[in-house]
Amino acid sequence: MKRYITIDGGTTNTRFSLVEDGKVSQTLAYSVGAGTDTKSNALLKQTVKEGIAALLSKTGLYEADVIAVIASGMITSEIGLYPLPHIALPAGRKELHETTVTVSMPELSSLPFTFIRGVKMEGATPALTDMMRGEETELQGLAETENAVFVLPGTHSKIIRTDGEGRITHFATHMTGEMAAALSGHTILREAVSLQTVTADRDSLLAGYTCAQEQGISAALFKVRVYKNLFGAKGEQTYGFFLGAILASEVRAILETDAPRVVIGGKRVLKEALATLLDAFGSKEVLCVNEETVAASSALGAVRIWENV
Repeated sequence: MKRYITIDGGTTNTRFSLVEDGKVSQTLAYSVGAGTDTKSNALLKQTVKEGIAALLSKTGLYEADVIAVIASGMITSEIGLYPLPHIALPAGRKELHETTVTVSMPELSSLPFTFIRGVKMEGATPALTDMMRGEETELQGLAETENAVFVLPGTHSKIIRTDGEGRITHFATHMTGEMAAALSGHTILREAVSLQTVTADRDSLLAGYTCAQEQGISAALFKVRVYKNLFGAKGEQTYGFFLGAILASEVRAILETDAPRVVIGGKRVLKEALATLLDAFGSKEVLCVNEETVAASSALGAVRIWENV
C-alpha cells in the first residue's frame, strides 16, 4: 500500500491528511498557519511536528509505513516553513512535479519533505499580474482539469483557466470571502447580514447582482440595509442580496472567459449561489463539485503532483 502524509498549509490553518492508495483515510486540522506568528515560524514547526506524530498515532502507523510528506500552500511562502519562489504559467501537473523541492527536516520527522511551489501569472502591471499558493494543488485533486474555467471560492477566491492539457494558463484572485467577512462583521451591514445563514433567497440573489451591475458594488452593498429597513427583508433575503452584490465582479469575470464549462468547488452556499447566477445570466455549462471531492482535493492533488500521473 502506498501511503503519503500531505500538508495543506494555509495562512491561519494547517491540515494534515493520510492518503492511502489514492484515497484520503484520515485528516487532522490545526488552527495554526503561516500567518499565525509572522516573526518566527517556531509555532508552525511545532505544529508540523505534532501533526505528523498525531496522524501516525491515530492510525497506528509508523514513519516507516509512509513514503513521504508532501506540503503545499502558504507553507512555502516567505512567512512559511520552507520559502520557495512561484513558478510561471503555463503550469500543469508536469511543471509542478518538476519544480518540487525535497529536503530533510530531521527535527520534525525522519520522513523526506517534498514542497510544491505556488504559481504566478506575470504581467507588465499589477492589474495583469497575480499569484497563488495552494489552489494549484487543489485543482489537481478535482475530477477533471482540462479546457475549463475553475472557480475555487474562499477567503481569496480563484478563477482559473486551463487548456486542453490541464495546464493553468490564466487566473484571477478575488477577495470575495475576506470582503464578505469584513463587511458583515465590521460595518453597518453587521445588523443586516449574518454569514451563518445557510440559504440565500434566489430572487434576492439575482436582485443584488443586478443592482451591482447597474449601480456598482459599493452602492449595491448599502442597498442591503435599505432592503432590510425599508422593505422588511428577512435573513435569507438580505443575505441573498448581499451575496449577489459581493459575487458580481467574480461572476462577470467568469462569464467573460472563453471556456465552455465552469467547474465550481468550495462550500455549498457559495457554490450554489455562483451556479444560480451563472445559470441566470450566462450560457456556460456549470458543474458543482461534491463536498467529498472538494474536501479531499488538496491532499489528492499533492499526491498526483508527486507521482506525476
